[in-house]
Amino acid sequence: MRKLLAAPLGLLGAGAATLAYASVIERNWFKLRRYEVPVLKPGTHPVKVLHVSDAHLTPGRTRMIRWVRALDALEPDLVVNTGDSISHPDAVGPFLELLGPLLERPGVFVYGSNDMFAPTFKNPARYLWRTSQQDYSKRGGTPNLPYKELGAALKASGWLDLNNHIGRLKIADLDIEFAGINDSHINLDRYDAIEGPVDPRADLTIGVMHSPEPRNLDRFAADGYRLLLAGHTHGGQVCVPFYGALATNCGIDRPRVKGLHRWSSSWLHVSAGLGTSPTAPYRLCCPPEATLLTLTPPP
Repeated sequence: MRKLLAAPLGLLGAGAATLAYASVIERNWFKLRRYEVPVLKPGTHPVKVLHVSDAHLTPGRTRMIRWVRALDALEPDLVVNTGDSISHPDAVGPFLELLGPLLERPGVFVYGSNDMFAPTFKNPARYLWRTSQQDYSKRGGTPNLPYKELGAALKASGWLDLNNHIGRLKIADLDIEFAGINDSHINLDRYDAIEGPVDPRADLTIGVMHSPEPRNLDRFAADGYRLLLAGHTHGGQVCVPFYGALATNCGIDRPRVKGLHRWSSSWLHVSAGLGTSPTAPYRLCCPPEATLLTLTPPP
């Protein structure tokens, strides 16, 4: 009898240990990724861009708040936030605390669906065969999270709101043109509002979005944006060694679920994000991250 019970009990114990690791240790094991991206004109000095995404902040995430605030020591020239910043009605204040001194640097932002709608529990196994877009597209109704308050606070700090907008900033002697869209995951993206070729006089052009849907990536690239920044995927959140992400929760292919890649004539960086939905508080083989992108001239 003991031998019969040994295997199932062993599997149960291994599963419990894995869940404890994923929800307690790796979920709080923040990593800084670094990439060099050759998108600047020859003879231009490098520019440092800090890309943050998917904090899904709730009150009490003090470890995340301290870690992100400390990234100001990297002295980025620009901060880009690709959405899903909050997941709780009382999280705007903590998110501003999380950014802290970074708010004094030039920045741009877009929203994600969870900036507007509080997350609800879903069976995580569903992501293996469908995205959560169907759920949000059927939701309708009035957003129940204070995304307008969040946006107003970021704009008051001088950050550009790129939700279906085009903007421009002077960064480290560079004239940078930005274009962004609201979250395609809840069908609020309006690329038609920003479509058209980039300004050839700009020193650099950057496209910003929450979810890296191929239909929008193709249009950004066709319009001439050199660098594309997105989040949303959580890098798969649960990954398998030597295989990678099990799902992307959007239309992008699995190999490009996180990190720096080419997309047509553009460079694409997809952040694996800082947090998780509070209804699925775990990460496995995919630690939370922020990324320092050093933009350089081509070699």
